[in-house]
Amino acid sequence: MKEIRFRCWIDINDEKFFGPGPMQLLLLVEQEGSIAKAAKTMGMSYKKAWDLINTLNSKGSQPYVISQKGGQKGGGAELTAHAKTVIQSYQHLLDKLESLVKDEDKILNLL
Repeated sequence: MKEIRFRCWIDINDEKFFGPGPMQLLLLVEQEGSIAKAAKTMGMSYKKAWDLINTLNSKGSQPYVISQKGGQKGGGAELTAHAKTVIQSYQHLLDKLESLVKDEDKILNLL
């Protein structure tokens, strides 16, 4: 089967910053209310998830995730309004790119 596939990443200073993995992690943090649970769902170590979120929070223009340390009821994490806006904008970009690729898939017939 022939198909055109792509991955869209946003780089900051020539380093991958935001793409499919970070977006999935953020969506799971929103769903689970926890970085640890989101990481487990993705099959990712907590340290890797924490490092990724720390990178988003420190290198982004605004924080993406606000976390609370554990206590009697345990900790938690939630997305900022900024993170939700970035996710929506990134998904919109992916939708546009997907549409463009579908429009151009006639090249597959030439291969």
